[in-house]
Amino acid sequence: MAGFFSELLTNKLFLSILCSYVVASSIKILLFYFAHNKFDFKLFIRTGGMPSGHTASVSAMTTAVYLSEGLTTLFIVSLTISTIIIFDAVGIRRATGKQAEILNKIIEDYRLFKKLKTKRLYELLGHTPTEVFVGLILGILIARIMFLV
Repeated sequence: MAGFFSELLTNKLFLSILCSYVVASSIKILLFYFAHNKFDFKLFIRTGGMPSGHTASVSAMTTAVYLSEGLTTLFIVSLTISTIIIFDAVGIRRATGKQAEILNKIIEDYRLFKKLKTKRLYELLGHTPTEVFVGLILGILIARIMFLV
């Protein structure tokens, strides 16, 4: 078992993915801190925000697969999965977040007049194209750096 973890922690592909997510999530927490003057460590595992941790991770994965394997079937599969995840982040999850925002406004208005008791929905589900683009560049750069070391 120790051999497994040792191998995993020296695997450049794994480290590229892990580091990309950690860096993107850390940036997200720092940006939130500068905007609100408080830390929110839940952002480390929550969806949405700048930059996209999911996009950083999958772009690091695809870049690392390309750097280690070249233009192979595995790279094409990785690229396809990454593309689906990125489009989902900026498309479907973004639309769902906007719906949550509208529903929260309805709930808030109703509470003022009818005393509706319900919990607010989490609105930051998806990403803007800029958040996805920054995540994409971040993931590619981190994978490149990991393969230079």
